Amino acid sequence: MTHPSLTPQDPLDPSLLPDGVRSRFVEDINGLRMHLLEAGWEKAADKPCLLLLHGFPELAYSWRKVMPALAEAGYHVVAPDQRGYGRTTGWDAEYDGPLTPFRPLNLLRDILGLLAALGRRHVEAVIGHDFGSPIAATCALVRPDVFRALAMMSSPFPGPPKTPFEAPAAKADVHADLAALARPRKHYQWYYATRPANADMTDCPQGLQAFLRAYYHHKSADWPGNRPFRLDGWTAEALAQMPTYYIMDLNETMAQTVAKEMPSDAEIAANSWLPERELAVYAGEYGRTGFQGGLQWYRCNTTGAFLSEQEVFSGRTIDVPATFIAGAQDWGIHQFPGALEAMASDAVCPDWRGTHLIEGAGHWVQQEQPEAVVEQLLAFLRGV
Repeated sequence: MTHPSLTPQDPLDPSLLPDGVRSRFVEDINGLRMHLLEAGWEKAADKPCLLLLHGFPELAYSWRKVMPALAEAGYHVVAPDQRGYGRTTGWDAEYDGPLTPFRPLNLLRDILGLLAALGRRHVEAVIGHDFGSPIAATCALVRPDVFRALAMMSSPFPGPPKTPFEAPAAKADVHADLAALARPRKHYQWYYATRPANADMTDCPQGLQAFLRAYYHHKSADWPGNRPFRLDGWTAEALAQMPTYYIMDLNETMAQTVAKEMPSDAEIAANSWLPERELAVYAGEYGRTGFQGGLQWYRCNTTGAFLSEQEVFSGRTIDVPATFIAGAQDWGIHQFPGALEAMASDAVCPDWRGTHLIEGAGHWVQQEQPEAVVEQLLAFLRGV
């Protein structure tokens, strides 16, 4: 079930936010009423701007721990709830609704509209995490005049897709191969594209907050099985080496998958990077909206329906200064074999400023190790 119409019209309760971070709305952004978190807004016109783009299943709220420090360093810091998420409204998340508004170039249009409303002709850097990383990369690829530097986090961007005229021959059907393994499996992104996925998570037996607790735990450095390594290639046998939150058992839902890794009460009580009070913010927001808004992004990707308009940028490089930050315990850096290496090459990012893997962090790097992330971001920004 999805209920975007029930999204509150009020900003987030200030008690849920760190000092120096506020919640507000900007109207009429490419058909959206966009909710954002903001820090360093005092005399914002006199400060360089940083734009932070979240991933799935997250929100602008996922940047709360790094925003005050970036603002203290002299930046106006802006983190929106993107289309399909949180308190941003104006999107249709019905499974049978149109996918077109969720395609990458329209997400870029959302961002350009937000910047125009804020009176910004450009930002010092666009910083994206998880699915926000390829969107941030698309921003820098298409409009380097607006997005002057790029920091990608946790999800490498290997460059725009090649046209059919230059792409290699079609690969074998890895999904059929996964299903044919002795332990039948499936790729989580293609599961996310299925009709039942949203209800599987929103209406799961363990309850939404318990589902999110297990999901975040399973992909964090707290889960001892997260010891990633480079995979040999895009084959069923190679992919099946990843944890089940990436390569799921064929007949299980994501809620069933992560329930097996639910942390103990003692582990939950000891969690300092996502205590129950903060987790409840995610549960409350997704309890209202469901997950389908974010899942539409995956569907745009897995269907290939919008590849043709992305292919027009084939061969184009990201020419602004670029860097990559991720947790050293994050499997996401290897989930698409070869992407990490391609991203740092002259063929994709010729002005590469380094790959930085942070110990003690899994996939949720800016929440698990915010101080280390701020340190890397500020070093990168000083260099550009």
